[in-house]
Amino acid sequence: MSLTNSIDNNKRVSLLKLKLGLKKHLKIIEVHNGLSALIGEKIQLDSKSGQKIEFDGFWESSLTDSASKGFPDIELVGLDSRLDTINQILEVTNKPIIVDGDTGGDFNQFEYMVKRLERAGVSMVIIEDKIFPKRNSLAAGTKQELENLEIFSEKINRGIKIKQNKDFMVVARLESLIAGLGLADAIERCQAYLKAGADGIMIHSKEQNPAEVLKFAREFYKLPARLIKNKVLVCVPTAYNTITDSELAKNGFRIIIHANHLLRSACKAMEETAKTILKNDRSFEADSACSPVSGIFEKVGFLNVTEKDKLAADKLKSKIKVIIPAAGKSALASLLKTPISLIDINGRSVLERQLETLTKSGLNNVVVITGYKADNFKLENIKYYRNSNYQKNFVIRSLFTAENELTGAFIYLNSDILFSASIIEKLKELTTNKAADVVLLVDNSYQYHKHNVEKKLDLVKTAKIGKASNFIRQLKHELNEEVKLIGKNLSQEQADYEFVGLAYFSQRGAKIIKEVYKSIKNRRGNFHEAKSVNLAGLTDLIQEVIDVGYTVKVITTYQGWLELHNKKDLEYAIKAYK
Repeated sequence: MSLTNSIDNNKRVSLLKLKLGLKKHLKIIEVHNGLSALIGEKIQLDSKSGQKIEFDGFWESSLTDSASKGFPDIELVGLDSRLDTINQILEVTNKPIIVDGDTGGDFNQFEYMVKRLERAGVSMVIIEDKIFPKRNSLAAGTKQELENLEIFSEKINRGIKIKQNKDFMVVARLESLIAGLGLADAIERCQAYLKAGADGIMIHSKEQNPAEVLKFAREFYKLPARLIKNKVLVCVPTAYNTITDSELAKNGFRIIIHANHLLRSACKAMEETAKTILKNDRSFEADSACSPVSGIFEKVGFLNVTEKDKLAADKLKSKIKVIIPAAGKSALASLLKTPISLIDINGRSVLERQLETLTKSGLNNVVVITGYKADNFKLENIKYYRNSNYQKNFVIRSLFTAENELTGAFIYLNSDILFSASIIEKLKELTTNKAADVVLLVDNSYQYHKHNVEKKLDLVKTAKIGKASNFIRQLKHELNEEVKLIGKNLSQEQADYEFVGLAYFSQRGAKIIKEVYKSIKNRRGNFHEAKSVNLAGLTDLIQEVIDVGYTVKVITTYQGWLELHNKKDLEYAIKAYK
């Protein structure tokens, strides 16, 4: 919020006086830290006339500042600590702030206080005419000693002289009624402080009946016009809280301060919440009394931060997408009751390990198509699509669930394979050299263990297309073989390679498979090795691409990858990632 609520300090100092020129009276609310200030800044209600009602500014109280730090209100908290609180409030808000300056210290201390508050952006300081160290005015049975009238007047005068901004206001707080000295003493002191240059007067009372405060207001406005011209009358109706702000305004009060209510209400709520947790031996019952965490996030601007993070991450994402169809429920997934992508490999899921390897190669623009237990996919910085009908729609239908992502070059990645960074680098290199439109990564170690294969593999038969050009040689990987046949039903004698489950599609390659898919998506009956298009895998689509006349090439690797087909594969992976 500090980034959205930003105002120049000089302008902020003048803001309170500007508001006084526009409104009959100002409502001021006590705040004691950044969060309470954000609440005071944003809270609004609709009046009966349809206008918005809100607070006009903040009161930084010595009582609530001290109490929030765990100290009594006896001028124990120094100015540096007070300024820290004040700066927290100013940092996250735009409204003017009035500071409770206690007694102001001695003459010299008050001069420094004025200078530092003004520089911080405070609009008004109010100091009370008590002897240092003061005692809180509302404390029962406490003797209240007032400062000598002449000494306090000099303090006011020194503060007025030292200020630089004409709009910064120094207000004298009268404690005559608190000390039991009566109305006459209050009026006498009022006149002296106004003559000393005070910008306004705050009259304080701890009586529940507002009568003596209203009587003071009447006497105030009987004073000579030259003495009270442009002077502000302030009250704090903490004790006499049955009278409305509107009634106080009718009696001449320009600033009405609700001086400690946010801290008091927070204190009560915290006590009740703590008791509830102790009583129930858990926090569940306390939830109804608490703001949701998301609400706190919103108030302090965390959601804005995360949105900016997302936008920044999107800007920094690789232009090359990696698309991972992970919707299916394989035999291993059924056995472990979790999607293949979320199987744990020594503390990290398969998907996390794939992402780690991709990120090392600068590939962080990842799209995952979910289906089986889709709600369990919770990794951030991934774009998710859902194949809700994953039991009837296999890989090709899953891939085209994310058809909107097939607008540029991308790498296709099966969800059930783990691989080394060197393998992904081979495909990434194709993205910069643009040597082919559709390229399959194949394993040439297959030819050495044809006799030892226990499961049906995605096999590939290729044909040589002549010697590699000098340009192709620069890739360090020959692309001089075209795929002729691909699939699980290919005989081992025919096959040259095993398809790894990784493929590269250039921008044109993406367009090719979209065109081919469009032509076959409504086809009935068998589709290559699948019983229907719905049940087809990537190899079926690749064979169709070849059959309609497009070129598909291969790039070779020698091991460096693992398919998670069964428990034996999983055990091997766990050992490999120790």
